[in-house]
Amino acid sequence: MRKSELNIKRIIFVTGFCLGLLVHFLSFSQEKKIRLLVRSDDMGSSHAANESCMEVLSNGISRSVEVMVPCPWFFESARMLRANPKIDVGVHLTLTSEWEGIKWGPITPSPSLTDADGYFVATTGEWYNKPYRMNEVEKELRKQIELAVREIPNVTHLSSHMGAADCKPELKELVKKLAKEYKLIYELEKITPIPDFGWSKAKTFAEKERAFVAMLKTLKAGNIYLFIEHPANESDEMKAVGNKNMTTVASDRHWVTMVFTSPEVAKTIKELGIEIVDYKQASEK
Repeated sequence: MRKSELNIKRIIFVTGFCLGLLVHFLSFSQEKKIRLLVRSDDMGSSHAANESCMEVLSNGISRSVEVMVPCPWFFESARMLRANPKIDVGVHLTLTSEWEGIKWGPITPSPSLTDADGYFVATTGEWYNKPYRMNEVEKELRKQIELAVREIPNVTHLSSHMGAADCKPELKELVKKLAKEYKLIYELEKITPIPDFGWSKAKTFAEKERAFVAMLKTLKAGNIYLFIEHPANESDEMKAVGNKNMTTVASDRHWVTMVFTSPEVAKTIKELGIEIVDYKQASEK
């Protein structure tokens, strides 16, 4: 073998070896990051939710938003998201209608899914015990997915409002089937649960912000965490929303918006080197 050929083979070998080390290093570095998926639920349920979800997506730490297709403000949410096609969107499969001041129901002829007035039932417990017809459930969920995909450019995943759409094995299997058929992500496999950190007990914005910052400091490198909340604002519209078990919806959801856009939260995330991700990034193998 001539000397020049030998040198070329050595160069190829060394180059390949170095590339392999680089790939391994990048993979190792990725594993050692803290990754956080901040999800904003219930877009489409109100104008207040639509405005605040866009605020936390555009100027805050949220990277994924869940849209409720049967709700009265869905088409406004779709218009907003079409104007921002890079936002990661989930279809928040909806089979319950929890508030007393506003109601929604199926967008298909599905009488077994409704209460006596034609709306979805209020709680997941009621839904769980309801004698629904599976063919009507499938028809309704398909319509919700297809309408969302038609109206919104970047639908990537499915989720379940109040856990109703997948609260039984037969329902979970249906959602899995639909996710596969429509090529959408469902149930992230690599998520590490965030332990309770006093968020629900906080009674002011300052307490919420402190709790969230403290929680960020407990996250461990190498894990992906999912945090779910419901941004909205403290408008008259939201003050009219609620039920006997939730009478402070407007202030609670306004504080969520404030925490998600908090400079202190953003500063802590930067200092800790936390990577904020969306569903597609969180689902990468």
